[in-house]
Amino acid sequence: MIRGKSIKPIFTKNISIEVDGDEELLSPVARLFQAKGLNIPIIYVLGFKTLIDVDAVKSGLNDSFVKHPRFSSLLVTDEKNGGQMSWRRTKVDIHKHVFTPEVDPNMESAEMYVEDYISNLTNTGLDLAKPLWELHVLNVKTSDANATAVLKVHHSVGDGTSFISLLLASSRKASDLESMPSVLKTRQLSTNFWNNRNRFWGLFSATCSMILMVFNTFVDILQFVITALFLKDTDTPIKGVSEHIELSRKRIVHRIVSLHDIKLVKYAMNATINDVLLGITMAALSRYLNGKYGDGLEKEQDTASKKYNHLPANIRLRSSLAVNIRSSPGTSSAEEMMEKDQSKVKWGNLFTFVLVPITIALLDDPLDYVRKAKAVVDRKKLSFEAIFYYSLNRFLLKFFGLKITAAHVYKILSNTTMAFSNIIGPQEEISFYGHHLSYIAPSTYGHPHAFAVHWQSYGEKMIFVLTVDPDVIPDYNNLCADFESSLKLIKDAVTQSGLAVPFHAKT
Repeated sequence: MIRGKSIKPIFTKNISIEVDGDEELLSPVARLFQAKGLNIPIIYVLGFKTLIDVDAVKSGLNDSFVKHPRFSSLLVTDEKNGGQMSWRRTKVDIHKHVFTPEVDPNMESAEMYVEDYISNLTNTGLDLAKPLWELHVLNVKTSDANATAVLKVHHSVGDGTSFISLLLASSRKASDLESMPSVLKTRQLSTNFWNNRNRFWGLFSATCSMILMVFNTFVDILQFVITALFLKDTDTPIKGVSEHIELSRKRIVHRIVSLHDIKLVKYAMNATINDVLLGITMAALSRYLNGKYGDGLEKEQDTASKKYNHLPANIRLRSSLAVNIRSSPGTSSAEEMMEKDQSKVKWGNLFTFVLVPITIALLDDPLDYVRKAKAVVDRKKLSFEAIFYYSLNRFLLKFFGLKITAAHVYKILSNTTMAFSNIIGPQEEISFYGHHLSYIAPSTYGHPHAFAVHWQSYGEKMIFVLTVDPDVIPDYNNLCADFESSLKLIKDAVTQSGLAVPFHAKT
């Protein structure tokens, strides 16, 4: 099935599939993911250290994933009620959701086979006559795994935080198959400044922070408005300018780097993991674009193009950065995630995005990329931008309908260059239905960007995943190399400057 411009739900008038009658209305964000231009599936590439026993996986899915309402519900539309969309429970035939293609044992390149297979998935739609997910099992050895499984699920089913929680609920520790994986405990910040001896300064600081947040929010709202109206990013070699770029076939590639190296930078710079990842992204894109703008120079100069500044001045390059708006961020406990009542777990699409400027420049000190990223993120924390935009879209949906709201969101995204996200994964390596997991590589496609980067932690690994339009970024492997080189440059700058501090590997 070739991907269309939007998913067309099954209509209840003609439905002939056996269901049990339970229905639940789609959330506002889930409805957006059914709109033209915002038909966004999620792909999770799971690498395993052993070959995959398909029967064991099917049995495990029946005992876990299929019990979850979203993985056992059809998307239906009530024609008699103004096209109202809802999830309707149905019986799941696991054999229609798990696919095992025949693999040529004499194939020339297993890496390219897996990459091509995943790319083909970005050009096909999900079968709307069944719940919106499927799993593809590729028992072929690659450099990072002995087998690969590709989970494809529509974004209207849930967001990345939801899926990681469900993955944890369906897994066990690889080191102890009787124990559930550890769940990251988020720190609760104290807001009771009245217990502070300096109550006056606490009140003064809180008042100043609130004034700053109001001002920053006003500026951010203004940026959203002018972006929706006319403000576009610079047409760089990574910005898709063709019409309906969200429908083009994508390439999804990943690399695995050391989480320890990233934590080394984090503690040295008094930053967060997200600060470091955004700084690496700024550095990598600066290196890559500098090389692209240096194309056409004489060969000997081009070889050392990273040493010459070929970047145009005043490049405007912005990213939509996903923000989890749950009251308790991070992953939920495995036991809660398997409960039918999801009110406490907050399953679904509880996220929004903010617009983040990406510095494109050749900086003498690699650590300045992290400093700039930290400044940007700290500034965004002092703003109600995320909550405002989430609330605005709910308001637009309620009073102006899906079509107008989707057109508004599409215009903002298409006027920016890329998407960025970072998801916290398991703290230790896990076993998924008896199969030791080697890596987790999430990605999305279907949004109006030619480039997106997703970061995923897993044990002591950090995986970055690039989703690219190969017509816009044909040398995407070079871009991957620039990400790896940028991390190395930043890490080396920390060690050479003497800023490295001891830290516990598990922190």
